[in-house]
Parts: sequence; structure tokens; C-alpha cells
Amino acid sequence: MGRKGVPAAQEQLRELQDRLRQREAEIAMLSELTEVIGSEYNLQKVFDLVAVRARELLHAETATIPVLSPDQKTYCYRAADGKNADELRFAELPIETGICGWVFRHRKAWWKGVLDQLEASERNKWEKEAGTVLLVPLVGKRQFLGGIACINKVDGASFDTQDYDLLNLFAGQVSIAIENAMFFEELTEARHKAEAYKEKLIESNQKLTRSNEELQHYAVHDPLTALPNRTLILDRLQQGILTARRDQKPMALIMIDLDHFKEVNDTLGHSVGDDLLISVGKCFQSALREPDTLGRLGGDEFAVVLPQANREAALTVARKLQLTLQQPVEIDHNSFSIGASMGIAVYPEHGSDPSALLRSADVAMYMAKRNRDEYVIYDPDTDINNPNRLELLRDLRAAIQEHEIGLAFQPKLDLRNQVITGVEALARWTHPARGVIPPGDFIPVLEHTGLIKQFTLQILEKAVQYCKTCQQRGYRISVAVNLSMHNLRDENLPGQITAILQRHALDRKYLMLEITESAIMNDPERSLDILTRLDDMGVQLSVDDFGTGYSSLSYLKRLPVQQLKIDRSFVSDMMNDKDDAMIVHSTIDLAHNLGLHTVAEGVETEQVLDELKTMQCDIAQGYLISRPLSPDDFLSYLDSGEWKVNRIEEDADSCSNY
Repeated sequence: MGRKGVPAAQEQLRELQDRLRQREAEIAMLSELTEVIGSEYNLQKVFDLVAVRARELLHAETATIPVLSPDQKTYCYRAADGKNADELRFAELPIETGICGWVFRHRKAWWKGVLDQLEASERNKWEKEAGTVLLVPLVGKRQFLGGIACINKVDGASFDTQDYDLLNLFAGQVSIAIENAMFFEELTEARHKAEAYKEKLIESNQKLTRSNEELQHYAVHDPLTALPNRTLILDRLQQGILTARRDQKPMALIMIDLDHFKEVNDTLGHSVGDDLLISVGKCFQSALREPDTLGRLGGDEFAVVLPQANREAALTVARKLQLTLQQPVEIDHNSFSIGASMGIAVYPEHGSDPSALLRSADVAMYMAKRNRDEYVIYDPDTDINNPNRLELLRDLRAAIQEHEIGLAFQPKLDLRNQVITGVEALARWTHPARGVIPPGDFIPVLEHTGLIKQFTLQILEKAVQYCKTCQQRGYRISVAVNLSMHNLRDENLPGQITAILQRHALDRKYLMLEITESAIMNDPERSLDILTRLDDMGVQLSVDDFGTGYSSLSYLKRLPVQQLKIDRSFVSDMMNDKDDAMIVHSTIDLAHNLGLHTVAEGVETEQVLDELKTMQCDIAQGYLISRPLSPDDFLSYLDSGEWKVNRIEEDADSCSNY
């Protein structure tokens, strides 16, 4: 070797030594980077570290970490370092875009050596960027992750084979770290989801437990008043009977029905009715002992189970319950007075099982309501379904079929001119074995069994026929017949009455139909429809027993009636009771202000008659004028001249038809 060759060899040696040192430095840097990155499990921090170290490792102006989306339709720069890093970081592009897209589509690295593998058109497209961009894939054990891209070397040179090998080696090492961080992130997210799911599961279980508890509660409690419902009352009743049977002691049941509650609902609204039920329930509860159970059976019906209570104890509780209703109930700054009808049944006297005891108490409650008593103890003689009552029903059905129920007639006196102008037809039944049976004993049976419609038509037929007979004798009188609430639900009634009037050629103005206030208010709208049709026919209408029901003045104004009939309970004792006298006087004034006539029934003394005249009552009816008379006796009564009676030949203008 010549002298000139020695320096050249020495220069080559130095270059090799420099390369070796650089390679050693790069290997040391890779080892350090791998250790640092491998100890980090925060995925974003791993991406950031890889971008920084890749740029430093290749002396690039910019380094980015593009990552494929899960659907592999886009990629996002999850990290960037160096020039324009802020603009690039988290930018999202479609996979068809740029060199990143090319690498992801072809699953191989991009560097200038790739140009030789491209077709001419594609080579021309990428040739300018071939040496300025180096991008190698990040490939994990489970999936293609993305890539590491370095852009523009700081010294302006192109990326060469050595850069490619170095970045590819780096990518291979960090891929594992990235995949581990991804797995750790998925694991952490899964753990968080599991914890959240566990919390939701616990919460759901708690809600389910609460819901089950609520369902169990509402299964046996009334949702409005929170009182025990029918199911729980029956259970408590059964338990009470078992205990009473074991201890050989009595127990009792009280059934309660609020008076005129339907009218409250219809006139004041269901929300007021609901509030009233809640308040009444609280009032009742305040009067009971701890062992007693108060429940709501539905609607306006309540029940009280009284363990180890005899007849006297049950009566005491009933009185206490009634006392709680003496104070008006306050709802929305308004006061309401409400009454109740109560039926009492005692084990074992009135029933040995829950259904029998409930039925007995219900029958007693019905009797209390019908007789306007505060409370009634079950009496088998008033039960239409006991053997005696069933026998009565059989005989009653036969009596209707054979037209054996007759009529008695009680006259009405016009107080303005002391003239008999009308008569009320009253049903009378003389049983072949039992003798005379009062209407109060057999009318409820008719209403309960549905025979009332057939019965009413028979009474109307006989009454209209008799009225015509009286007129043929020369007496101008009208006849009044009572209707029940069942008749007011009969759409055929107006047509049937028309047919009866036509059969006997009686002018419609001579027929007066009396309907109790409570019967009308049982179903106000339906009653109004039937009454309007009857009024359109020309039939006279009267509200019977006025003052004992619960009708509002606004509804009373709508009724097509001509007369109010004041109940005997107010009239008979008005001379001794100032309150009764005030009620009678106020009712007369109210009726006149509404353009209606008034009838006072129960007139038995001259003093009452004179007072009614002073109050300007229109008509009087009662034993002072005449007791109810048989058809023959009534004609004799008219013939006797005891009271003046308008004659057919007299001027119609001087006659009253009420």
C-alpha cells in the first residue's frame, strides 16, 4: 500500500468507528426508549412518548402517530411532536387520504425505496414526498395498530435505508408497549364498566326490592287512603274469626257507607271527593283501638274489624265513629258535613266465616241507609235472602202476577181555597196468611230483585184508572204515584206511561209522579234525561221527601219539576222544634223563588195546618185531612163533602192539578 493509501484507510476507519458509535448510541437510545415506554400504561402518554422519541431518534422536524379507527375507515393523529404538531394532533382523515392512507391500505412501510415498486402514475404522484416522509406500520400481536411517521430531516437530507431500519426496529419494539397500553386501557375500561354495572346492579336490586315492597303494600292497601283494602280486611277478618273461635269469644265487623258521597263527586268533582275520603279515613282511624283494623273496600265504603268485640262493644265503636263525623271536614278552605250509614255483624251470631259476616254487615248497613239510621245491628227478619224473606219474595212475585197488590188513597188539600185537588196512591198488600204487610217491608224486596219496574207499571195502571173513575163521578182531581230510582233508569218508562194514559183516556196533566231527592241524585244526568222526557209529555213532577237528600241548588234549578214535597220528619214536629220550623219555612220560600209549589206531608194537627197557611205553603197532606183510604172509602169521603172538591163542570181556571 502506498503512502497515499494510508490516510484514506485511516479515514475509512474513522468513519466506521463513528458509525459504530452512532449505532451503539442508537441501540442504547432504543433500549432506553423501550424501557421507558414499556413501563407506561397510559395509552395517550405512550403515543406522546413515541412521537417525541421517534422525532429525536431520526432527527426529524415532525413526528406523528396515525392510528386506525375501529371501523378502519378513518385514521387519527393520536400524537404529534415538532413542527406543526398542534395542527396535526387529533386530526382525523379518511383512509383514502395521504401517505398514511397508502400505508394502512397496503399494510407496509413508506420510504423512498418504495418508489421502485410503484407503477409510473403512482410513482409520479408520490415522488416529491418520497425522501421527506418515512412511515412504518405499528403491528401488534393481535391487530394492525397504525404507524409512526417522520417528516423532513432537520439537515434537509432524505430519509435513507438506515433511517428506515432504525424506525422499523423502534416501531417493532414500541408496538408491544402500545398494544399493552391498549389492552390495559381496555382492561381498565372494562373494570370501570364492571364496577358501574355492579353499582347499577346493586341500585337495580334495591329498586326492585323497593318495588316489590311497594307492590306487596299496594296489593293489600288502598292507593288513595293508604288503608287496608278488601283483600287485607278479609285476611284480618279470617284471623279474627280463628282467634275468636279458639278463645270462644265474639268478634264484630262494622260496614260503613258514606251518605250522599256520589252527589259530592258529581257536584264538586272527584278531586274533592278523594280528599274527603282521605279525611274521613283519618277521622275514623282516630276513634279506633290499636288492635282494630280500618279498611276501605272501594268507592265510599269502609269496614272495621273489631277483634274480641261483642255487640255492646261494637255499638260503642259505631257511636265513636259517628261522633268523628259531627265536626265538619275542611277541604281547600271549605267545610263539608258528611254522614254515614253503618251496619254491624257479630261472630258467631251473624256469620261463622268472613263472607257470611261481610254479607250480614252489608245487609245491616243497607237497612241503616234505607231507614236513615246512623247504625243498625244485623237482624235476620230484615234480610231479604234469609228463608223467611225468600218466602216473602215468592209470595210477592205471585201477588204481582195475580194483581193482588191494591191501592189506598190519601187526599191533598189546597190551602189557598181549602179544596181537595189531588190524591196520592199508596201501595197496600194484604197477605193471605200474614195479613197487611207495610210497604216498608216489601218495597225494598221489589227494588232488590228487579220486580220494581213491573210493580210500578201495575200501580200506575190502577192509579190512572181510579183517577179516571173519580173524574167520571164528577170530581176534578189528580193522582200522584211514587217512582223509585230504578224507574228513573228505565228508558221505556215514558212510552209505557203514555200508553197507560191513552188506555184510560186520562189527560196527562192529572198524573203527578213523585220521585225522592235521593233517587234523583243517585244518577243525576240519567234522571234528568228521563224527567225531561216525562215533562215534555205534560206529566206533572214532584220531588218527594225534599230536604233529606243532598242536591245542590244549581242542580235543582235544572230539574223540570213543578213541586217540592217537604218530608214529614220536618213537618210533624215543627211546632215544637224551631229548627224544623225554619227548615220548612225556608223550603217554602226556596220553592216559590224557583217558581215551584210546595206540599207538606205529615200534617196531623190544626196548629201545624194554620202555621203552614201562615208560611204560604200551597198544599197539605196528612192524617188531619184524612188517613189513606180504600178506593170505595175515598169515593165516599169525596161524596161526604167534609172538604170541598172541584167538580168537572166548574171552570178549569179555579182548579189545581197538583
